[in-house]
Amino acid sequence: MNHEHDVRHLSDVDRRKFLQLSGLATGLVFANSILSIEPASALPSAKLPGFTAFAKSVKVFKGEKYYLVESYGIPAHQMMVGIKSWQQQVPTIQNYTGTNAWSIPIKPVIATNPISAKNHFLRGAIAIAVNGVPIFNALNNRGDDALLAGELDDWGGHCGRADDYHYHIAPTHLQTIVGKKVPIAYALDGFPIYGETEVDGKKVTGLDTFNGHFDSKKNYHYHATKSYPYINGGFKGVVTEIDGQVDPQSLTKAFRPAGEPLRGAVITGFERVGDSSFDLKYILNGSDFHVKYTASLKEVSMQFIDSTGSTRTEVYQRK
Repeated sequence: MNHEHDVRHLSDVDRRKFLQLSGLATGLVFANSILSIEPASALPSAKLPGFTAFAKSVKVFKGEKYYLVESYGIPAHQMMVGIKSWQQQVPTIQNYTGTNAWSIPIKPVIATNPISAKNHFLRGAIAIAVNGVPIFNALNNRGDDALLAGELDDWGGHCGRADDYHYHIAPTHLQTIVGKKVPIAYALDGFPIYGETEVDGKKVTGLDTFNGHFDSKKNYHYHATKSYPYINGGFKGVVTEIDGQVDPQSLTKAFRPAGEPLRGAVITGFERVGDSSFDLKYILNGSDFHVKYTASLKEVSMQFIDSTGSTRTEVYQRK
């Protein structure tokens, strides 16, 4: 089902998506010769409030209609600890770069018919945090509140079927880094998302059903809240919905079969043991288990260690 379709020209993301599709059908070189497409990194760099605090790991570029945000989807903070409902996925680096960068409209437009997230956008991201981590609907793909279901870690995130880390609630912890005067995220309709206070530190009042309101200068923005919807509860701005998610949307690709829920498991530790290596610890039936792994954009090597010390190794190639 599609919503808010407007007339689009082949600019920025539209050209990038056409290139991807044409590359599948006719070969990348042929499509490139038609459109002379350049990746996000070939565009001029841009400064967008909030992202500058993470400039070492997140890059922002400015196209004709969109800011394009490049990252690898792994935050600097700890992950996974606190999850009580786990599907055995782990955080791995994602290639949100080039033609797969995140797209934020430069000039967001208030929609004639805003769309609620209660029955829409149950797939894919609805926002991008300023540390380069995507933010999904507060409701999981079954329509349940992911936080109340025990699926999220102490930072509001978990991993999807592609072993991709993302948040489901507002990452308010980022406000301690960026401050109260700049956004902690941007919704994919282009409007900024601030923390739980106004930029002057005052209490937030008058939020609409989308968790947003207009400021004194009639500029619209969203806010984080401690209760549902936690983040933007849909889109006050114009977006396109295709197959239950915002379009354009950066893509992830699974490198192994999706995990099954591991009933009773609680993740108690997650340690970085190298630039791209991690040690996840969980407790099941009173015993300790580990998943030790190293992940790059080309290969993922995993060791599953049970309570007796027995180890199973799996190696996957990423395409």
